[in-house]
Amino acid sequence: MGTKMENKVLSYLGFAARARKLVTGYNTCLYMMEKKKIRLLLLAEDLSENTKKKMVSAAQRCGVPCKIYGAGEQLSKITGNVGKGIFGIPDENFAKVISEGIEQIQSEKKEEF
Repeated sequence: MGTKMENKVLSYLGFAARARKLVTGYNTCLYMMEKKKIRLLLLAEDLSENTKKKMVSAAQRCGVPCKIYGAGEQLSKITGNVGKGIFGIPDENFAKVISEGIEQIQSEKKEEF
C-alpha cells in the first residue's frame, strides 16, 4: 500500500466524509466555491484534463486552494461515494491537515527523482 502519510491523508478524507464535512461532484463544488464555503478543492489525478482545467480555474477565481491527488476510484471508495473525482472540503481543520499531508507526499516524491 502507500506510505504512512498517504494513508493518513486518505483516512482524514474518510473522517471528513463521515463527519459530513465533504461535498462531492462538479456542480456542488462549483456552487459551494462561489458561496465561499470550500476551504480546499481536491481533484482526482485521473479526471479528464478539461474537467481539471475548469475546476482549477474556478478554484483560482474563487480563491480556493486546489490539490490534484490520488485515483478517483480510491478517493470515491474512501469517502463512501461512487464515481466521484471532485471533492470540496468546507471544514478549515480537515482542509489544513489534508492539504499539508498532500504537500508532504508530493515533496517526498520529488526528492525521489
